[in-house]
Amino acid sequence: MTRFRKKPVVIEAMRFDGTKESANYVLAWLGNSGAVANRVHRTKPERGIAIGTLEGAMHASPGDWIIKGVKGEFYPCKPDIFEATYEPAE
Repeated sequence: MTRFRKKPVVIEAMRFDGTKESANYVLAWLGNSGAVANRVHRTKPERGIAIGTLEGAMHASPGDWIIKGVKGEFYPCKPDIFEATYEPAE
């Protein structure tokens, strides 16, 4: 077995709060990426939203972070995982 350390990478992220306004903001952000596979489906944002990712649709609940990855892909991340993995960058 070999051990590895995650490379330091600066990412962009926004927190989805479960409101229609937040869902609209996420949709606008994902739409600006130009990535056809990344779409947000807004039905009842208080229950969460579905985000198209490279692995298929993933559910983002209120409070989850939406992350833009190093290749421009988007995916949701639970708050506890986000806080354990990321810190603010300057």
